[in-house]
Amino acid sequence: MMRALYSAASGTLAQQFNIDVIANNVANVNTAGFKKVRTEFQDLLSQTFKAPGALTAQGTTVPTGIQVGLGTKVSATQRVFLPGSVNLTGNTFDIAIQGEGFFQVLMPSGETAYTRDGSFKMDANGLLVTSDGYPMSPNVTVPTDATQVVISGDGSISVRQPGSNTLNAVGNLQLARFANPAGLESVGRNLFMETPGSGTALQGQPGQGAFAATNIQQGSLEGSNVQIVEELVNLITAQRAFEANSKVISSGDQALQTINNIIR
Repeated sequence: MMRALYSAASGTLAQQFNIDVIANNVANVNTAGFKKVRTEFQDLLSQTFKAPGALTAQGTTVPTGIQVGLGTKVSATQRVFLPGSVNLTGNTFDIAIQGEGFFQVLMPSGETAYTRDGSFKMDANGLLVTSDGYPMSPNVTVPTDATQVVISGDGSISVRQPGSNTLNAVGNLQLARFANPAGLESVGRNLFMETPGSGTALQGQPGQGAFAATNIQQGSLEGSNVQIVEELVNLITAQRAFEANSKVISSGDQALQTINNIIR
């Protein structure tokens, strides 16, 4: 009976964690470039009373054995890097990545962070920066007197300045990709950091080399890939699983109470 209590307790804790993850997904349903997270579970060690394949006293082999599981645990939280919906904004410095890759951002510590959030701004010096003021890496500088800024699908940036009828190239956007993007560490502000699990960043220009299938779309913004209906269904499932585990704890408690009453 105590096994049932502890198994149900582990299930309750696991589903509580699952609900926390779902709540964060729902909270970020309108966060640009957000990638939803999925909770993964593993069963705990099973207690073996008779091993499968064991020999009996009659010399026969037990086909299945006797085992009882001891509950569950959260094994991982998998970030799902499926593309989000691309929304047209018309804003010059809103940039969406269509395909694989991340924008590179230079942090105050000198480290490089990575993001799918393409809502960039131009600061007083003409640098393209994030909403927190972190510049793109490598730096992209737009002349402050530019009357038109064009960002092509291959990441090249051209501007038209007063007195000129032509577009002049001023730089290129460089993207990064990883062998295992799910191994990136989320550090908030829509940013990720490289880890040993993600592998080393591979840099390149959209439409070339490893980024041949990737292109840039100016005046657009990639939204969250959270599907609110899917998350609500997951929430219902997690809530019912939480309730079921609570019922098991309650049933175990009633059985122990019955045993105590028998002893009295």
